[in-house]
Amino acid sequence: MNLAALLVAFAVVGDGITQPLTATPGDPVRGRAIVADRQTGLCLLCHSAPISEERFQGNLAPSLAGAGSRWSAAQLRLRIVDARRVNPDSLMPAFYRDRGLERVAPAYAGKPVLDAQQVEDVVAYLLTLK
Repeated sequence: MNLAALLVAFAVVGDGITQPLTATPGDPVRGRAIVADRQTGLCLLCHSAPISEERFQGNLAPSLAGAGSRWSAAQLRLRIVDARRVNPDSLMPAFYRDRGLERVAPAYAGKPVLDAQQVEDVVAYLLTLK
């Protein structure tokens, strides 16, 4: 699949992206699977999350437990799309960008890590973590 062809325009408003990237609402079940997947989302490489069946969770970044209480959908969306727009020193990679990236693995060069629907699915899952 050519994910780069799937990039849609978005507007950053304050510290978030207020409009969803897709017309289809995010699915928290799919989002949880993306967060837990060590090949797709890679979230647990740095974050811990209330996903008890996944061992060896990260501790380099904030826990995802309670993310839905700490941030709005718009704030979560921007952090997934490109966390450096909020914190230029963030270690978190941009999951929905295809240009201007540094030290990108060849498999991800010129394409985003997640497509728009996957971003929305992750946002939907994180919003369940109250």
